[in-house]
Amino acid sequence: MARGAPVSASPSSAARPTHKAPGKRKARAFWLKQLHSWHWISAAISLIGMMLFAITGITLNHADSIGAAPKVEERTATLPSALLAQIEAAPDSADAPLPAPVAKHLRQAVSLDATGRAAEWSDEEVYVALPGPGSDAWITIDRATGAVTAERTDRGWISYFNDLHKGRNTGGTWSWFIDIFAVACIVFTLTGLLLLQLHARHRPSTWPLVGLGLLIPLVIALLFIH
Repeated sequence: MARGAPVSASPSSAARPTHKAPGKRKARAFWLKQLHSWHWISAAISLIGMMLFAITGITLNHADSIGAAPKVEERTATLPSALLAQIEAAPDSADAPLPAPVAKHLRQAVSLDATGRAAEWSDEEVYVALPGPGSDAWITIDRATGAVTAERTDRGWISYFNDLHKGRNTGGTWSWFIDIFAVACIVFTLTGLLLLQLHARHRPSTWPLVGLGLLIPLVIALLFIH
């Protein structure tokens, strides 16, 4: 063969499999970048919430063994005659809230806010239940004399966070937060699952571990929960 002559490709080299098409590589890189972005964003959004719900999951699971001494406070007051006249009149409905001036006076007199809360009206008294996370409270007003009795029971911080976990007496805003937090957790777990799918070829233990995560609670539920 003359020096400088072109070398023709051998049959064996021509038969070698080619690498992935550039389009497929670009598509895989694009989706991998998107999944990583959504995964870390959803993780950042839900991180503190997941920690809170995990900790309160433990405290709820051991609620019987965690001692707490509820603190009960009782207060009394008397409505001025001008405000008493507002509750002597018949309410618009059986669960109408207290008139705004009465609720404002009670907030100052007994440190409980009944503004906008449904009340139970009878011929003798008005009763307002004021439950909250980690606490219970109520106010009664004698419709004849204006005598006010109020009581608040505080069950402590652990009970407060447990009620946040359950969404008990937490109001509409917290309910919305739980829904948004749950969506962030779903995005976090689904993007994590898809990332596992992309990397599973190089990590043989991926799917056995995922299957174990499903199998353990399933076996416990079938064998030990009756």
